Amino acid sequence: MAGRLDGNRTVPAWRGSARAALLSAVLVALSACSVSDVMSPRPEIDVGFSTAAVPVARIAPAPSAPVPTRGMQALVPSNPMMVAYPRFTPPQDPAAAAVMPAEEVACRRRLKRLGVTYRDLAPINDGGACRVDWPVEVSGLSGGIAMSPAATLNCQMAETFARWTKNELAPAARTRYLTGIGKIRQGSSYSCRKIAGTSVASEHSKGNALDVMSIELKNGREVDVRKPGFFAFRQRGLLNSVRAEGCDYFTTVLGPGYNYDHRDHFHFDLKGRRNGYRACK
Repeated sequence: MAGRLDGNRTVPAWRGSARAALLSAVLVALSACSVSDVMSPRPEIDVGFSTAAVPVARIAPAPSAPVPTRGMQALVPSNPMMVAYPRFTPPQDPAAAAVMPAEEVACRRRLKRLGVTYRDLAPINDGGACRVDWPVEVSGLSGGIAMSPAATLNCQMAETFARWTKNELAPAARTRYLTGIGKIRQGSSYSCRKIAGTSVASEHSKGNALDVMSIELKNGREVDVRKPGFFAFRQRGLLNSVRAEGCDYFTTVLGPGYNYDHRDHFHFDLKGRRNGYRACK
């Protein structure tokens, strides 16, 4: 077989033929491949399942959710960037979910008809007898009378005091002083305590009592509850009315002259007693 010159030496013809055959085989193999086969070592994945920033394994849907198949919107339920966001709806307060009894609803309707300014408070439970399930905070009474400070009471006590003030106290003040009442100063409403010197829970611990320290008239004059002087006829007449007429509404009315603890205020409550007994002293 004839050879050919390769530089300064002669290459046998058979060796050139073999090289040509090898080159031809390589070209045939390359022509059977595509660019896609070279660049994609795994099957194609829908763009809705993966992004360059979030690997497929991290955005897999929750077990209970259907497997998304198309589109980025399918990633929202299990988006790992959203699971740590705070809850926008706060947990419901169990007390707020309780249903107010019908008698409490009716009592509040009566408060509104009496012209009472009040707001509902969360249930009070300080242990033992110190409890008010449906308390109200009274800040004003009929005729523009302010309660200072606002009194925390059960609704029944609030209604009784408002009715007595409107029907008895306010008219008595107008008769004696020719002016209305501007403010009632109270010293104690709800308070977790016992009756002095006993182990019996005070009616204050149930929001069932109110202590009145003084009455401020619309002309600015203040009527002190403490025992008036000998010539304080109008003041004495008003305080006598408070004691006498209060017993038609409350089961307990205690004031100056009863004992030392009540020397500077009137105590009103709705304590339940056998045979309907009332303590007015």
